[in-house]
Amino acid sequence: QVQLVESGGGPVQAGGSLRLSCTYSGFTYCMAWFRQAPGKQREGVAGVDSSGAVKYSDFAKDRFTVSKDNAKNILYLQMNNLKPEDTAMYYCATTSYYCRGVTHTLESRDYGDWGQGTQVTVSS
Repeated sequence: QVQLVESGGGPVQAGGSLRLSCTYSGFTYCMAWFRQAPGKQREGVAGVDSSGAVKYSDFAKDRFTVSKDNAKNILYLQMNNLKPEDTAMYYCATTSYYCRGVTHTLESRDYGDWGQGTQVTVSS
């Protein structure tokens, strides 16, 4: 059974940085960060596939960095130059199957196991 626990969220001023962590146990394959703001749909942020290749959504590629420490079983999301529109609950998730390349998506429907989320609030 996979368990995912996010941490590192909190309040931050615009222009600041945060590093989110997702500590996981059990088998994981493609892993990704998602976020959901109030009244909005959940959207993919960034992910790492089974080979270690990374993928970013357009809004994240210039400011966010995703990485995975397999020795420590932690998925990270470094977020720089944060903006008020980055305010959301951030979730990590994993697929239940091996995926890489074209099968690695940032679509929430492809991910079966989720953490409880960590709140990020960016003030202007």
